Amino acid sequence: MARIGLAGAVRVARWADAALGPGSDAATADGKATLSEATAERAAAALGLSAAQIRADWDTARLAGLVEVHGDSARPGWRLRAWDRDDSAVLRGWVALFDAWSLACPEPAGHEAAGVAEVVSAMPQVLSFLQLSAGPVPVDQLLDLLQQRVTELRTARCEVPYEPAAAGPAEPAATAPAGAAVAGATVLAEDPAGAGEASLAPLLDWALQALASVGALTYGDGQATLTPLGSWAVWVKLEQICVAAQSPAGNIEQSAEDMLRGCAQLRPNAARAEYRAWLAARPVGSAVTELLAAARGEDALLRGLAFEALRVVGAPAEPDVRAVVEEPALRPYALLWLAEHDGVDPEDAHEVLTREEATWLWVDTAAAVSDHGETAMLVRHLEAAVQPTVPALLDEVRAVGHPRTVQVLVALAAAHPDPALAKAVRRAAFQVHTGG
Repeated sequence: MARIGLAGAVRVARWADAALGPGSDAATADGKATLSEATAERAAAALGLSAAQIRADWDTARLAGLVEVHGDSARPGWRLRAWDRDDSAVLRGWVALFDAWSLACPEPAGHEAAGVAEVVSAMPQVLSFLQLSAGPVPVDQLLDLLQQRVTELRTARCEVPYEPAAAGPAEPAATAPAGAAVAGATVLAEDPAGAGEASLAPLLDWALQALASVGALTYGDGQATLTPLGSWAVWVKLEQICVAAQSPAGNIEQSAEDMLRGCAQLRPNAARAEYRAWLAARPVGSAVTELLAAARGEDALLRGLAFEALRVVGAPAEPDVRAVVEEPALRPYALLWLAEHDGVDPEDAHEVLTREEATWLWVDTAAAVSDHGETAMLVRHLEAAVQPTVPALLDEVRAVGHPRTVQVLVALAAAHPDPALAKAVRRAAFQVHTGG
């Protein structure tokens, strides 16, 4: 269903990829990465569609992440690249469109932005009710539910809805006793079938029309019904809320760096559960950006943990991970991540690294162990080196240029029980320190 619903958007995105790519003479000329009139006409002629349909499909492609906007330009998103081989990319694209339902159709005129925002905030409860109903629900019933939810939102903000009096002059506020004011507020807050409900009706109609346009529900004859795809999306959202609520270490509201520090002492399964909870509570794009920022820091432990969290993210992180391959500090981690993402067995993924990259990663991991682990772990870490002998390891470690090389070698010399080996390691640390 998701493939069918997004087929038009895919078609336009692929046309744009071929016709508007580097070296072409066409572009999105308005500075907003939206199709110009001339480009829309050109696409319409090429695809046998109307220009209006082309623009609608282009907007859908942007909302679904098939086209990604970067400044004044647009380029194919990872979902378009993975469309034919990855069903999860298709579903994620449709969920992105579902999340952006309020942008799919223009809102009705004459309504304040605050009122529209309240309806958008209240619609998840309406959708949950539709899912629980598992069938058609009368619009009047949905309107009652929407009214109740909007009232709850206003009450939570300590706002008293104001509706003009039907008749009669208003009593001056200075002469009204406090009790009367409270009683009046109660009456206004209840407002069960007044102007508030009438003003919400066109906004509910807009919301249902917009959700129908993205394929989440069917709407007509005074009732609405979730489609199977819409029901699945609501279930996914509820599951994400449940996952976020079950954070074992309570790091959901922390920054990526603080969350990773909180996971440092957890067992792998518990850490992955924490990553999932943290990721469920925020947009994927910003979460990936924050994790990579944490990986760029000086703490090598956080670097490794950040890429473990990115493994939980999966395919949506691929473009960002691929973009950091040229950063020396992140390159080995990114190459391993990409190899595993492409299906290489994790035990064999290290083969994608050059000898120099593997040595750099050995030093970086040793720095993490030195800062956060036990001395015995640092000694055992020698066994993870690709070099067959310690002298060969020391030669290559000296050459690799890791900024923590001296500290790692000094810590290893202090921890190793073999005096002769410890002396050789100290000598290597001194040579790196003095530039010898």
